[in-house]
Amino acid sequence: MQRVTILGSTGSIGTSTLDVIARNPELYQVFALVAGKNWQLMAEQCKQFLPQYAVMQDAEAAQQLSQFVAQQGLFVTVLSGEQSACDVASDESVGSVMAAIVGAAGLMPTLAAIKAGKRVLLANKESLVMSGELFINEVKRSGATLLPIDSEHNAIFQAMPSSVQENCFSANLAQHGVSKILLTGSGGPFRTRDLNSFANISVDEAVAHPNWDMGKKISVDSATMMNKGLEFIEAKWLFNAEPDDIQVVIHPQSIIHSMVQYSDGSVLAQMGNPDMRTPIAHALAYPKRIDAGVAPLDFTQMVDFSFIAPDFERYPNLKLAIDACSEGQYATTAINAANEQSVAAFLENKIGFLDIYRINSQVLNEIAKQHKHMAINNLDEILQLDSEARALANNMITGSC
Repeated sequence: MQRVTILGSTGSIGTSTLDVIARNPELYQVFALVAGKNWQLMAEQCKQFLPQYAVMQDAEAAQQLSQFVAQQGLFVTVLSGEQSACDVASDESVGSVMAAIVGAAGLMPTLAAIKAGKRVLLANKESLVMSGELFINEVKRSGATLLPIDSEHNAIFQAMPSSVQENCFSANLAQHGVSKILLTGSGGPFRTRDLNSFANISVDEAVAHPNWDMGKKISVDSATMMNKGLEFIEAKWLFNAEPDDIQVVIHPQSIIHSMVQYSDGSVLAQMGNPDMRTPIAHALAYPKRIDAGVAPLDFTQMVDFSFIAPDFERYPNLKLAIDACSEGQYATTAINAANEQSVAAFLENKIGFLDIYRINSQVLNEIAKQHKHMAINNLDEILQLDSEARALANNMITGSC
């Protein structure tokens, strides 16, 4: 019986993780659940899974949850705040930690789990985008196991030789016959939309992903393809790759989740229906396989597989992120912070869709003037840079209102 802490239990990854656990009750037990403000859904999760701890990032939400737990007579200890999230992620009773808190808010509890040497199922790509080198160095120091949950990175991991899987963040890809990582993306909801109409894109249109059921922030990132840019950066750190080792390919059907090209001309692809329970089940059980509740592909019903190169005029945020990956840590930290602020502003109808790229690029340019040639040596410096980039973005957003 493996005890699991889920960081971000009320989000789409968190609820999918709980669904997989519910299908395999003999293998997994929920130790702790961590969420932000949605205490109502957390209350239902507490009733069903009876975790030892339930942590709300928001103090008022924790108070509401605590009252519910008391009224229901549940033996669940309710806590609040970032430190409590770090504590339940690093508790000695925990075997695996699902790191699925979106954005920079997930960095500290994910890092706490890494430092404690846990088996970390990484769905929080921002941890590597913000602090890739420091994060991977901590994995090496602690002996933690790091398994990717993003469907693309999980697919890459599955298509790698076992010798790379055992040490994917340190292995020399070329020495293991790997010549290219092919990172696929659907192209989002605006793959064929007239570029002249992008200024009129609404929030409802941007969050309506054609293939995946995701939260609003990541759905907007998919529409701009910033999500693929962040995944590009994540792939660099997860697989010890150089930017030239990674190629983004648009695959609208989202059936092939990513591929690995080998030096002998072979290409291995991981395929499946677009359902996050597949990579979650893979990482939970690795190297074994368990029931994920996902229907297998019916190849007789498939009409078309298509692949195209990304158009950077349509997806300038993708190009911005790829360039930042080559620039270094200061650049990836800056664009992640700026993007979180600009997407939040777009979702609140404070800025337009095209303003997301404008703000992200302007923030990166401003940060580069001061930090381009500065080494970033510790987490405090990363958090300071993150804060600086957010402040710049917020000033630009205010000026747009």
